[in-house]
Amino acid sequence: MTTSMTTPTRVELGGPGLEPARRAFVDVARDLLQLTKPRITVLVVLTGLGGTWLARRTHAVSAIDWQRTAIAMFGVVLVVSGASALNMYVERDIDGLMARTQDRPLPAQRLSPTVALVFGMVLGFGSLPLLWYRVNELTALLAAFSLVSYVWIYTPLKRVTPWAVAIGAVPGAMPPLLGWTAVTGSIGRAGVALFAVLFFWQLPHFLAISTFREGEYTRAGIKVMPAVHGDRVTRAYASFFTLLLIAASLSLVGLGVEGAFYKWSASLLGAVFFVMSARRHDSIAWARTLFVTSLVYLPALIVAMLL
Repeated sequence: MTTSMTTPTRVELGGPGLEPARRAFVDVARDLLQLTKPRITVLVVLTGLGGTWLARRTHAVSAIDWQRTAIAMFGVVLVVSGASALNMYVERDIDGLMARTQDRPLPAQRLSPTVALVFGMVLGFGSLPLLWYRVNELTALLAAFSLVSYVWIYTPLKRVTPWAVAIGAVPGAMPPLLGWTAVTGSIGRAGVALFAVLFFWQLPHFLAISTFREGEYTRAGIKVMPAVHGDRVTRAYASFFTLLLIAASLSLVGLGVEGAFYKWSASLLGAVFFVMSARRHDSIAWARTLFVTSLVYLPALIVAMLL
């Protein structure tokens, strides 16, 4: 009599049945990350930490509370990420009309609008209690103002007036001020100066972008300065706002926040930025040169602040 033995079936945990699900999860996670505009988040962290560092140095705080700083930056990143996701939700129709945005998750129909809406609301509004209870009330209120003004004031006004860019620059300039208030619990003149630096930097930066992408913005129904007022007026405003940026950056010296090294660095960087804004070139060449200059200027100025 013979006994037959059955070999147990081997279960492959990483088999082909799970591979599509794994790929789908990775794709969704990647699209959710794209909703947060990661490149903007990097700038937020950089400028927010700059505000935190300056506040501690100015107020002679010898030891950095790394836990509080980490919570503050985490909360600010969540607010900005939520605002970016909600912005993509509101602008999903016009994003599909522009080459640089038509591959975003919503116009490309890789995510449903409902997912983006819930994701943005959870990140944006869910971060406010964290800032309120673990940082301070002022930082939470300023973050809430940034979220509301960016999504429900700036975003719809882009289709109405080219001056929406100035309104959008207000929440865009909040990160260094939020870093400042997270440490000090107050705004103060130095906090306003930090806010002004980032506010005035954004204006020539976005005027340059709107010049070399004027056609895309116009087709999407967004009002931009070059299309409404022409290139000559756009250049004049870019130079004017660059002068205000230089004044704002040097005000930190007058307030005692910065010293001689920063003063000369800010003066040199500002002079280069102004020369690039005032150069007489073909409009597209002028815009691209000014855009690149703005991308070099801001990190260099922040490094000078920290040094």
